[in-house]
Amino acid sequence: MTSTSGGSPTRRPLTKVLIANRGEIAVRVARACTDAGLASVAVYAEPDRDALHVRLSDEAFGLGGSRAAETYLDAGKLLDVARRSGADAVHPGYGFLSENAEFAQQVIDAGLTWIGPPPAAIRALGDKVSARHIAHAAGAPLVAGTPDPVESAEEVLTFADEHGLPVAIKAAHGGGGRGLKVARTREEVPELFDSAVREAKAAFGRGECFVERFLDRPRHVETQCLADEHGTVVVVSTRDCSLQRRHQKLVEEAPAPFLTAEQDALLREASVAIMREAGYVGAGTCEFLIGADGTVSFLEVNTRLQVEHPVTEEVTGIDLVREQLRIAAGEPLGYTEVTTRGHSIEFRLNGENPAAGFLPSPGTISALTWPGGPGVRIDTGVCAGDTVSGAFDSMLAKLVVTGADRRQALQRARRALRELEITGIPTVLPFARAVLDAPEFAAEDAASFTVHTTWIEGDFAERLTALTTSHDPSATSPDSAEDATERVVVEVGGKRLEVVLPAGLGIGAGRGGRGAVRRPGRRSAPRATASSNGALTSPMQGTIVKVAIEDGATVGPGDLVVVLEAMKMEQPLVAHRAGRVRGLAAAVGQTVSAGSVICEIDEP
Repeated sequence: MTSTSGGSPTRRPLTKVLIANRGEIAVRVARACTDAGLASVAVYAEPDRDALHVRLSDEAFGLGGSRAAETYLDAGKLLDVARRSGADAVHPGYGFLSENAEFAQQVIDAGLTWIGPPPAAIRALGDKVSARHIAHAAGAPLVAGTPDPVESAEEVLTFADEHGLPVAIKAAHGGGGRGLKVARTREEVPELFDSAVREAKAAFGRGECFVERFLDRPRHVETQCLADEHGTVVVVSTRDCSLQRRHQKLVEEAPAPFLTAEQDALLREASVAIMREAGYVGAGTCEFLIGADGTVSFLEVNTRLQVEHPVTEEVTGIDLVREQLRIAAGEPLGYTEVTTRGHSIEFRLNGENPAAGFLPSPGTISALTWPGGPGVRIDTGVCAGDTVSGAFDSMLAKLVVTGADRRQALQRARRALRELEITGIPTVLPFARAVLDAPEFAAEDAASFTVHTTWIEGDFAERLTALTTSHDPSATSPDSAEDATERVVVEVGGKRLEVVLPAGLGIGAGRGGRGAVRRPGRRSAPRATASSNGALTSPMQGTIVKVAIEDGATVGPGDLVVVLEAMKMEQPLVAHRAGRVRGLAAAVGQTVSAGSVICEIDEP
């Protein structure tokens, strides 16, 4: 952040904000800009041409591509849109380039206001190895870990021999559970190390990983922090985010329940010390693990707004996005303590099938029914009829339910989840309903509250398989059928203009009499079908990121064949029986649809 020569922070009045993101967070930021009297500028990849964040922003510009690398991760395109639109500030949301120090510096060098922490703080805390050094200097609690990134699986094994298993292999850059693998045996270390590096490169553009001792069955607890340029650092609230699958959060709540007074004080004191040590300015989150024995260990700092920020807003009355805007403009926070009231729980509504191991399930949403009533909030970036692409994150919306206390919040959540309906694609909605009836989560005392970061895939696994998910089997996947509608948008110099035609109206009947060019429907390749019991088929639409065997190889049950990636998550596909592989034509980078035959496995 810039300051005057005398050391006093400089006020930077904002007028127009470029939102360098998509989905519900882009919608959230656009609404905050409107509330603050600021103009908003959206950007979009081709699949997001008619997305809600595009329609709600004051202006929208196409980025000329379909995948993250050529759109939301392309700093040059984003800065070009900022220049063309006349934006004077950039809000990165979360994910994509939100924790990229180089992008933050480019924004500042372009004479724009970066709505986030200083690049130096992003760099120091975004590198989890460096963040551990900062936490150590700040006196925060830490488990054993490598001081620097590891270069190979052999180094991971050396660490495991010294400190024991399980160990966590973690991407040094980024967050959100991507590039994080837990090795419980020596034998799985090589494959998990390779997978962590691949996921890290795909999600964050960098593959460095480090290793630390993994606390088994821990709670995930974090602090929402705000820091201004005037030296004030505030812990706004604590949150519990222990309900996770694949180390990515599904349910979060604030304040974190069942903490001892000593644990609460330690979390707050350590968070303030870390933020001060890092020279932090803006909104950020300090994350910690709390072991079953009560051990507290620093995990990481997310140098951005969190997905789960609404639960903190609901129990404090503080609009965290508006605070980001104020801090970026150089204003002081104006407070040093925050009082919480009530209890709030957030459910991430992802396009995944919980009964099938939370497999990503892109497709078209045929119908949506949102709940209402006291204490219910919906943050979403989708509408009925939208197609959910496999190229981006799987989250469709967030249901946030607030009550006077945790018991009332749980009661209202049960009611809201009964009212909520999403059809067209499988979602995690059945899981959300089921978890509210799990005594381990709906507990009323600390001894009974036994959920932890691997509880869903461990203790809850048998209950998962019994879940069913409601969706319309006739709904099309993003690439499985010809478009049933004509979506027409006029772009002038890359800027999206609001010209939308109902299907069948043809050319020249746009809004206000403007002409438009019809975008032809897409046709996909025919879906492959299994030819015999030996067919190994893809359980989901995705992109092949690894081919582990060759055609003609002999495999056993459970042997890795290929690794698929969809919605930023990897899914290994293993042999279902012993035999010889035939007809394997899979290649890295190839896109396959659900049901596509990967290969045949002939019985020996």
